[in-house]
Amino acid sequence: MSDQERSFDPRYTKSWEMLQRAERVIPLGSQTFSKSKINYPEGAAPLFLTHGKGSHAWDVDGNEYVDMVGGLLPLILGYSDPDVNAAIVDQLERGISYSLATEREIELAEMLVETIPCAEMVRFGKNGTDATSGAVRLARAYTGRDRLALGGYHGWQDWYVGATVRNKGVPKAIRDLSDKFNYSDLDSLHALFKAHPGEYAAVLVEPLNSYVPTRDHVEELKELTHAHGALLVFDEVITGFRIAVGGAQEYLGVTPDLASCGKAMANGMPISAVVGSSKIMVEMEEIFFSSTFGGEALSIAAAIATIKKLKNLHVLPKIWDLGDRLARHVSEKISDNGLSDHISLLGLGPWKIVNFAPHTSASKEAIKTYFIKGMLSNGVLITGSHNVCFALTVEDEKFVLGAWEKVLLEISAALKKGDLESNLGCPVIRPVFSVR
Repeated sequence: MSDQERSFDPRYTKSWEMLQRAERVIPLGSQTFSKSKINYPEGAAPLFLTHGKGSHAWDVDGNEYVDMVGGLLPLILGYSDPDVNAAIVDQLERGISYSLATEREIELAEMLVETIPCAEMVRFGKNGTDATSGAVRLARAYTGRDRLALGGYHGWQDWYVGATVRNKGVPKAIRDLSDKFNYSDLDSLHALFKAHPGEYAAVLVEPLNSYVPTRDHVEELKELTHAHGALLVFDEVITGFRIAVGGAQEYLGVTPDLASCGKAMANGMPISAVVGSSKIMVEMEEIFFSSTFGGEALSIAAAIATIKKLKNLHVLPKIWDLGDRLARHVSEKISDNGLSDHISLLGLGPWKIVNFAPHTSASKEAIKTYFIKGMLSNGVLITGSHNVCFALTVEDEKFVLGAWEKVLLEISAALKKGDLESNLGCPVIRPVFSVR
């Protein structure tokens, strides 16, 4: 279908035009799958933003949204936080990247050691995949083993994405070293250890996501992992600084050997960290984990300011309260519309994942597509979760709930008529691969 034949909502004219321009020079027109056209209803969604303030964002067509995506979860405080901005500007006047290390690196590392239960030493990266891949290399170096057991989403590097259906370009030899298991079912991990005794360097998990384990479950995971001579690695790229300032490990009360964190660490500035036991982290002196921008000072200054604010203003209790309250009210509306079998909210208040299940007349993907399209048309930027930020107000909460009410009513009516898919008006959004 040519660009001329492809239809679009007039509200998104400039987004549509900009997409055609972008696709000539950028594959998919975006740097990130989850921010690209494949994650939104075709022709019925904004694809380019111009600016954000607090909990709101504006697209290139001038449409304003309450933003429930939060930059894919980094924006724990909201867009353009004044305290973080001030820290960045102050550092900018003194330099960005230096020829040697700076005291700021030590300050932030010390702060992480004080904050994250497993952290005794720290190394910085720029994104979550950097940090989690650093932890993988550390685990392999420390144990002298190669195989990995994976229980979540862990980024784009070969060692993880090779275990998914999106594995084109990953050598088979690397794919064969990574095995996925069901984090909620430890028998699946038992089976891997039995099939490959003495081969696993590490077990990597997102400590919680849509599945929220008990402390006993995670303790059992840790005991099982250590019994087989492997290291336990928590991928806290999302949960770090969001579920608790010290991450899910603080919330669950279980300390892993290593952890990776990022996203909310600096409220949108690019930085991540590998943290863990010093007896393992000292392997960083032997392995190669090194980058020109690992000590980039603007992001470090932003991280220091963000973590201070999270602690001093008791940010997370507010986020928990608002996120739980919104989820409770949304769940009531879902029930009122008879949709509890098809739409539900999973996880914890600061990060509630919207779960969709099929109806006899529509696939779960079609229901999700209809939902996103409807929320966008009602002024809420959302994909598949409530990514709550500190800047979200009570008025924003009411606005989002109002959008939910309208869209749920429409979905209920369309499913009863059996015409949801036929009246969708755009292709169904298909996932890149099964993430969780």
